[in-house]
Amino acid sequence: MTATVDARQTYATWHKAPENEAQMGAAHAPYWRHLINLITETDLSDKTVFDFGCNRGGFLRLLHDLRPFRQGVGVDIARESIEVAKSLRGTLPIDYAVATDLTPWADQIDVAFSYEVMYLLPDLAHHAAELYRVLGEGGVYYAVIGCHTDCHLWPLWRTVIADTSNAPVQDYAPEDYLEAFVAQGFSVSVRKFGFDEFVPITPGSRYYPKIIDAVVYPADDKLVFRIVKPRR
Repeated sequence: MTATVDARQTYATWHKAPENEAQMGAAHAPYWRHLINLITETDLSDKTVFDFGCNRGGFLRLLHDLRPFRQGVGVDIARESIEVAKSLRGTLPIDYAVATDLTPWADQIDVAFSYEVMYLLPDLAHHAAELYRVLGEGGVYYAVIGCHTDCHLWPLWRTVIADTSNAPVQDYAPEDYLEAFVAQGFSVSVRKFGFDEFVPITPGSRYYPKIIDAVVYPADDKLVFRIVKPRR
């Protein structure tokens, strides 16, 4: 599948410091595992799954380990990260691509995911339209987002993330995400992420000034939207 790429919309790595890119997968893995345990689709063996903003591809590799799928597709606009994803997939049935247009996957996806990606998108309406295009009838999109204006840490994170990311940071409320997808014709439900396991924490974290922040954020501030394309 050949993806359409507008080079003006891509970058080498999400992190301004490329050496930090490799740390993201390990840091996110416990939360990815929690997400996989939340989804209602227990059997993916005949499904095509999609990871929007896949970075180095770790989520799809973990998903296949826990709930094997028929085919996986991961896309990102970070060129070097996608090359690493391709090098790590081995024999797994996963395609990774740099893509700024999702048209090549129209009507092909059964279950889609994004993890802390939507807050970086300059146009939520466009994103909702693209997901509507790629999902088949009854297709489901799980979008995890804690970076929103109702997050108690957002005033701090807005600056910290802007300092470290090559992607411009947006300011969206949870209602902005909801409205973009409802306007496109999706049905939307939401729940707390509800992470209740041990949380890794290190002294002097820029993201978590207090230990309680590291506990409250993934339990209460982080949300999971379940976005469903209706059947005709």
